[in-house]
Amino acid sequence: MKRENCGSRSDFARRLSLIVIVWLMVVFTVGAGESANSNPGEWSTRQLSLAEALDLALQQNGTILKGKSDLEAAYGIVVQTRAIALPKVRVAGQFQAIADSSIDTPAGSTFAFGTDKNWTTEIRLVQSIYEGGRINSALRSAKLTQEQALLQYQAVVADTLLGVRTNYYDVLLAAQQIVVREASVNLLQRELDDQKRRFDAGTVPRFNVLRAEVAVANARPQLIRARNAERVAKNNLVNLLGYNLPRSVGEDVPVQLTDKLDAAPYQIDLAAAIGQALEKRPELGVLRKTEALKAEGIVNASAGYKPSVQIFGGYGDRSSSFSSDLSTERHGWLAGAQLSWDIFDGLLTRGKVVEAKAVHQKSQTELADTSRRIELEVRTAYSDFIEAREVLESQKKVHEQAEESLRLANARADAGTGTQLDVLNAETALTEARTTQSLALRDYAVAIARLERAMGAMAATPKV
Repeated sequence: MKRENCGSRSDFARRLSLIVIVWLMVVFTVGAGESANSNPGEWSTRQLSLAEALDLALQQNGTILKGKSDLEAAYGIVVQTRAIALPKVRVAGQFQAIADSSIDTPAGSTFAFGTDKNWTTEIRLVQSIYEGGRINSALRSAKLTQEQALLQYQAVVADTLLGVRTNYYDVLLAAQQIVVREASVNLLQRELDDQKRRFDAGTVPRFNVLRAEVAVANARPQLIRARNAERVAKNNLVNLLGYNLPRSVGEDVPVQLTDKLDAAPYQIDLAAAIGQALEKRPELGVLRKTEALKAEGIVNASAGYKPSVQIFGGYGDRSSSFSSDLSTERHGWLAGAQLSWDIFDGLLTRGKVVEAKAVHQKSQTELADTSRRIELEVRTAYSDFIEAREVLESQKKVHEQAEESLRLANARADAGTGTQLDVLNAETALTEARTTQSLALRDYAVAIARLERAMGAMAATPKV
């Protein structure tokens, strides 16, 4: 008894140790996952480039992850579609008991055709060899379905990456706007300080001080809005990257971006852009696969006019029909072929064919219509790109001219030949020039991103 108790305690200790180890592994894994995704110290302190942001979105973005699940589900449909071409193994068994009065017995004889109890078992391999064209169509449809699912996933990835690029540029723009608005407030504050000194010296009226104070007060809300725009843009970007922000993070997400808004030259011909879009856009690829699948639907519907042929082979075992002893059995192999053909099915097949042809025609129309829509999308994106490029070109010297205008206005005011209004107008013009330039840089970068999306350039096959 003591040995049994010792053994039971030893088994209990081993089980307890195993449970503790598994629990620690789970806690460690979950904790590591949470720290990698939720701890701001690991990602907010390091510099985040646009390329790194795109890579993080591919790994963590919820829309992309759901797209991967849809892709896996589509592969399950592919397996189901191919099933008609593969053999089936069937196992069947039956036990039956009937009343003695149900057994046929010839008149004046004790011989009976059967027993009151019987059983059968059978294993059979069935292979379809002709299904009216459905077998080859199923194999083609499986391949088309797989390719279609991958193209749909590519479209999801392309849309998501475009969103990441746009939000990344929005954060850069917001940061630049803060710099512009802070510079504007500082500039106006210096003007206010200067007017106060002049007023104290008795060289300007109180009106000049009030005007400068109003200018500073009017500039501060723009700075407040710029800071809020940066906070919102950062939160949007972090959300697209799939991060779960811990509750300890305040309203200002401490994410740091390394890329800058620039005006790198970008050349593309409209005709080439349209041709690339019609060739590479995943949405068109999906519709082409859909059109091919609908054509296979006609083949499947038409198969109802044709016979179905299968061959089978197997092994069976059953109880004897002439002995009431259930242990007396008969067994052996079996093989054969079977054919079925609905000569007339009440016009069911005809209705399916009519439906399949109409659906196929609709898919062709949708493909043509989407092609025109995508061409329009490319033309619009190209036009927006031209506009952004021309606006950016027009702003190259405006900033320098605005700074020079402010310098001259200050010089004239110091010399007594200019007015305070001239200085304030020059300061406002400089702020507008800086704002327009940063907006032009952002619009130029976004226009390129949208044009590349319209052309299908961002729809490269991702790693799944």
